Amino acid sequence: MDLLNTLVDKGLRRELPTREEALAVLATSDDDLLDVVAAAGKVRRHWFGRRVKLNYLVNLKSGLCPEDCSYCSQRLGSDTGILKYTWLKPDEASQAAAAGLAGGAKRVCLVASGRGPTDRDVDRVAGTIKAIKDQNEGVEVCACLGLLSDGQAERLREAGADAYNHNLNTSEGTYADITTTHTYADRVDTVNKAHAAGLSACSGLIAGMGESDEDLVDVVFSLRALDPDSVPVNFLIPVEGTPLAKEWNLTPQRCLRILAMVRFVCPDVEVRIAGGREVHLRTMQPLALNLANSIFLGDYLTTEGQAGKADLEMIADAGFEVEGAGEVTLPEHRVAGTAAGGCGSHASAGCGSHEDAEGAGCGSHAGGGVCGTAEVPVANEARTDLVAVRRRGAGTDLAPNA
Repeated sequence: MDLLNTLVDKGLRRELPTREEALAVLATSDDDLLDVVAAAGKVRRHWFGRRVKLNYLVNLKSGLCPEDCSYCSQRLGSDTGILKYTWLKPDEASQAAAAGLAGGAKRVCLVASGRGPTDRDVDRVAGTIKAIKDQNEGVEVCACLGLLSDGQAERLREAGADAYNHNLNTSEGTYADITTTHTYADRVDTVNKAHAAGLSACSGLIAGMGESDEDLVDVVFSLRALDPDSVPVNFLIPVEGTPLAKEWNLTPQRCLRILAMVRFVCPDVEVRIAGGREVHLRTMQPLALNLANSIFLGDYLTTEGQAGKADLEMIADAGFEVEGAGEVTLPEHRVAGTAAGGCGSHASAGCGSHEDAEGAGCGSHAGGGVCGTAEVPVANEARTDLVAVRRRGAGTDLAPNA
């Protein structure tokens, strides 16, 4: 297919596809899907080999959020039955992080619900970063605390944070349809603040909220322009009790096409399959590793993920390998000149998720993957059986899933 040959050539040269080419990827048929995956896989392997980076989420503060993001189980006034608790102490967060690191994660994503941190909150997180780094040499720490005020990104960097996550989530044109308590521009501003402070920027999207192909291309092109080092791709989990609880419109094939499009537009960036992979990719998860080079290990913020052991077995069975702590994730041209020690750097300056995508309404079946049943699932049907609220790990007395 001429389209795919063109996209591979552009990906190997880090050249931006046209909007028409990106839209064409999303419009390919299921008959051509394996060709699409194989083509995007060439780009993925060129820049990242067969390595898969593991990340681990620690939810420092769950629920209690004043924002009204429609996709979020922690949103203002939600009745989702999730765990609700205020800030974990540094030693509690460090213990939670240790489970993921023992499972092979090299980055810990510290997330807190809310509009954005106060200066006191930044101090709290600084203490947590120190506790984690004192116990784990070489670990990467990504903070995700919402909208940043002036000077806060610099303080997080000084405290030892390597990266900052803040997702764009959807296109600028449709942003007001999902959130009214802050703007798309607010989110762009926070990503730029992270860059300017020398933090490795992490910013991604949520697919499956009823958006069009044009919306998906818009947000991915906007991300390319912002130049984050990592792009988490979340697939909406329609959690009961949220306004988007009835939005079950993703298929495994659709998810693979979205991941392929992201890879072609952001060829040399860490593309992470984030919340919702178990629910929407299901048994196609191993195929998605040909497109993305990063995943979350274990559970998400408010919902359960695939068993950590199953994640590791999936990576090995698919012929990939877990990226080691001593390996640099990003290609050399993206890390040159950065002091972040392998987290990468913005071309001109400087995980997890806020209350949004990577866990607030993300997650999967408690047992890890798709259960065998007597009935064959119908494409696009609501698979509420694959969603379970997290009741273990951070904020509980039970061992985490890692």
